[in-house]
Amino acid sequence: MSFDPASLKYDPNGLIPCIAQDHATGEVLMMAWMNVQAVARTLETGRVTYWSRSRGAFWVKGETSGHVQRLVELWVDCDRDALLALVEQEGPACHTNRRSCFYTAVRDGGEVVLTEPMV
Repeated sequence: MSFDPASLKYDPNGLIPCIAQDHATGEVLMMAWMNVQAVARTLETGRVTYWSRSRGAFWVKGETSGHVQRLVELWVDCDRDALLALVEQEGPACHTNRRSCFYTAVRDGGEVVLTEPMV
């Protein structure tokens, strides 16, 4: 069965959320948005490509930072309205220079920073 990126359910802005997860450790690294072309480019190139809402442009992860995400496998959820990209991450995934964008926990009514930026 062949896969067509247009078969996914995109929001009214033509976007679908994509969670990036380290394929080896299972660590959740980040969440970003893709449009149909970003999904297609990711599958064609093996380099994870997102759609930057703020820039209104494609964003190939690591293009400027060198912190590349190589696609291992792309999973589609049961409703076809969310994606899980299993990736090989080089360096930090977060723009704050942390391994993951999910570095703050809410505990006992307050926020706790779990990890510091990578050196």
